[in-house]
Amino acid sequence: MFFLYFGGLSKIILYLCHRKPIPFIMDKNFIGRKEELQMLEDIKSSGRAEFVAVYGRRRVGKTYLIQQFFGNKFAFSATGIIEGNKAEQLFAFTTSLINMGYIGSQPTTWLEAFECLKQTLSRKETRGRCVIYIDELPCFDTPKSGFVRALGYFWNTWASLKKNVILIVCGSATSWMIENIVNDHGGLHDRTTHTIYLRQFTLAETEDYLKSLNISWPRQMIVQTYMMLGGIPYYLSLLSNKEGLAQNIDRLYFRKNSELGQEYHRLYASLFKSPDPYLRIVETLSKNKKGLNRNEIAASLKVPSSGTLTKQLANLEACDIIRRYVLKVNGRAKTHDAYYQLTDLFTLFHLTFSKKLATEDYWQQRLNTPVLNSWQGLAFEHVCMAHIRQIRHSLGLDKIAVEYYSWRSSGSPRVQVDMIIERADRLINLCEIKFTNSEYTITSEEDRKMRDRIAAFRRESKSRNGILPTWITPFGLFKNEYSADIHHQVTMDDLFYGD
Repeated sequence: MFFLYFGGLSKIILYLCHRKPIPFIMDKNFIGRKEELQMLEDIKSSGRAEFVAVYGRRRVGKTYLIQQFFGNKFAFSATGIIEGNKAEQLFAFTTSLINMGYIGSQPTTWLEAFECLKQTLSRKETRGRCVIYIDELPCFDTPKSGFVRALGYFWNTWASLKKNVILIVCGSATSWMIENIVNDHGGLHDRTTHTIYLRQFTLAETEDYLKSLNISWPRQMIVQTYMMLGGIPYYLSLLSNKEGLAQNIDRLYFRKNSELGQEYHRLYASLFKSPDPYLRIVETLSKNKKGLNRNEIAASLKVPSSGTLTKQLANLEACDIIRRYVLKVNGRAKTHDAYYQLTDLFTLFHLTFSKKLATEDYWQQRLNTPVLNSWQGLAFEHVCMAHIRQIRHSLGLDKIAVEYYSWRSSGSPRVQVDMIIERADRLINLCEIKFTNSEYTITSEEDRKMRDRIAAFRRESKSRNGILPTWITPFGLFKNEYSADIHHQVTMDDLFYGD
């Protein structure tokens, strides 16, 4: 007799709603994910047992990718309950077993649960691939539950021996997935056959996705959308073609009970089981445009500059929330003094404007104001950092090894450079990034500042490489006496380059 667990009713209801079958086939107009789809195709046709770990931030489209590729046809699928306890997770798993024909009592341990799965699959005739899909995997691993050990035992003693089995595990808690599945030192050590880290859309993919929603906005508006929402498919799906961008942002973020008003905290709660230390780090980095080194972060947070902080920074970097870069002096990288820079666009947007939440029509009433213009300038730099491949293509650097980073001087007066692209051909693109609504005009003062930046960089880096002043602006440079010497430009359209 099967025993139903009725604890945590609200979580169970949410779980059942989340699990509602989706009767669809592969979308012919599927946006992006070419490499991931090809990898899944290779996995499907490999003729051997496969263990695939799919991870990436909340709302980036992990579940959609897997469901679309396999047509929602799985020999077994289960989804963990957000913040559920062990009994609730076992209930969810057993419910999925029942849906595939299991008859029996509810298991009380994870070893029993996976044994029930093994026996049920063994009795079930499967033609072709036997795809086992476990979504929100980190949720199942409640304290002292033994879930990971049981999963490892299931794979090592049964699933890995079946040539037709594809085990796919998926989770938003990226740091957990990396530590417990991809880089596990226990029973799952070196067991995954493939890992898929799903990143956000590029600008080109964002443009294609918006078109699929019948949203035909000019590219400048798409860039502004990207500054706020990044390339996160779910966030973009909330946009309405019946409203302009400013109206959409007020509705989605600033108004009371808006759909994205609480997303910041939900995002970090999904990425990390203990999000508070990570929130403090990103809030500190948000106040420093070019980033901070580990000692500066520790001093600001008043915590030890220890291995714990190093691990937290590595976890944020693995989630694409921050980026780590190393400065060079005399051609040598100062690896002991790496800098960390906040790069997640939605996080930057939230931390800049969160105090304005529940303010009616805030965005529409403040267009072209200094506070918005200042934020746009910084956000556009981050958009450019996220599209270094497109910038390299525009500059003809596809086949040349490069390193890129922001740079700030240590001397006086302090000088900052938005982006340095250091190339293997002993040239350096020293980039100035400006977000404007028309062609940018280089004034005599801007020309002097550029020359000062070049001089400061040469003096402190001791680099002997050739330096190429480079401007990255949406609409290029207005032709005048100062632009004549600028032979390297990247425009907004270049950032939309896609293979």
